[in-house]
Amino acid sequence: MSERPRGTDRAARPVPGSTVDGSRAGRTRPRVGSRGTDQRFDSAFSTGTQGLTNARTRIVGDRTGIGADLLVLLVRTTRGARRSVRRAFTSASSVVTPFGWSMLVAAPVGLLVGYLLGWTELVVVGFAAIVLLLVAGLALVGRNTVRITLEIPHERVAVGAPAAGTVRVRNASARRILGVSVEVPVGPGLAEIGLPSLRSGDEVAESFDLPTTRRGVVAVGPVSTVRGDPVGLARREIEWTGVTEVFVHPRTIGIPSTSTGLIRDLEGNPTRDLSPSDISFHALREYQPGDERRNIHWKSTAKTGTYMVRQFEESRRSHLVIALSLAAGDFANDDEFELAVSVAGSLGARAIRDAREVSVVVGETTPEFAKRKNLEIRSLSTLTRNRLLDELAVVTSAESALAITDVARVAGDQVVGISVAFLVVGSTTTVTEMRAAALQFPLGVEVVAIVCDPETVPGMRRIADLTVLTIGFLEDLQKSLARTASA
Repeated sequence: MSERPRGTDRAARPVPGSTVDGSRAGRTRPRVGSRGTDQRFDSAFSTGTQGLTNARTRIVGDRTGIGADLLVLLVRTTRGARRSVRRAFTSASSVVTPFGWSMLVAAPVGLLVGYLLGWTELVVVGFAAIVLLLVAGLALVGRNTVRITLEIPHERVAVGAPAAGTVRVRNASARRILGVSVEVPVGPGLAEIGLPSLRSGDEVAESFDLPTTRRGVVAVGPVSTVRGDPVGLARREIEWTGVTEVFVHPRTIGIPSTSTGLIRDLEGNPTRDLSPSDISFHALREYQPGDERRNIHWKSTAKTGTYMVRQFEESRRSHLVIALSLAAGDFANDDEFELAVSVAGSLGARAIRDAREVSVVVGETTPEFAKRKNLEIRSLSTLTRNRLLDELAVVTSAESALAITDVARVAGDQVVGISVAFLVVGSTTTVTEMRAAALQFPLGVEVVAIVCDPETVPGMRRIADLTVLTIGFLEDLQKSLARTASA
């Protein structure tokens, strides 16, 4: 009996579901990349489009075939045409004026109705509209070969000071150009400049005034050239520059240096707070771990046999807080508020120039539908004088802004080391409110309320620990502060 080699039975035994040659019966492995095989493979499953949310499934769902493909092609073509028409209409709207659109409608309507009804007048109107449209189209033909720059000598000016900008136009082409119409948006207004014809290489400069009658920020630009027909059917604008912001600062006045007068009397004076290192000597005490050895008093140590150190009274540091009220109820009119902004700017600018530590704070507004008052303040930048005046240029009064009492309370809690606090308010702020605001600061803080009231005589009065200065003009601030320092 011969021995059969190993594995012969396993190799010869047919696999269930297969043919004699070993291939699977009823199962054909799809070839990758075969389109017909992929379709048969997808059709074997009912979830071929399940979960898809693309445009095709929204249009035809699970349907296939030529009809579905034609419907999808129709939708795609319609959408593409719609986008093209929208872009064309947007481009045309930037060139054609409303009067031009009316002529575009009047031309075909006039001709059609005129010929149908036999009205010669309407036919004439239709042809006239066509002529005007042709002239407008010819006026837009050509390129602008000019070079335009915008010059603003001073981007920061005081309110009421004269300010101007300059537009320079240079013909950069090799031939003479016709006159150019230039438009410059200046704040809410528009400066229109008509420039003459220029030869090759010529340059012309035209100036325009900037509005500085009110405090704020004036956006100048972009400078654009305008080409169009005389009737005004079409106009093409080309922008040449960006937008330049001009800050119109509040008017300020030079006041005496804060190193003299009121602040000089306060800075350097000892307080009741004890400090391990300062100038004003207070007493001796026993050495405690952590004390600096340089403060050991050796003579007393030798007498007592115990290390004794010096203890000092902490000297006052002049940290000014200028609290400007933005509450509309604290001022009788806009003139009082503008005077208050100028007072805050003058005090802050003087303190910054003297390298003093100063904080200028204003109250935040409460949203219209808020459930409770927004007890927050905003600190203006005091890094430089211009930064402070830039932010003061845009402050505005509001009915829902914090009153001066709340501003003082939040400032007293958040600002550390206050020595002098100025409260800048209007004539409608009562003495009771000013005293309540003064009590919000820690003990030892000198509080000065400056009441801006152009309708009253300047004066000064002392109410308990509060000094009230009343000024009618910005120039009164100098005399009032000098009187406070000498009092």
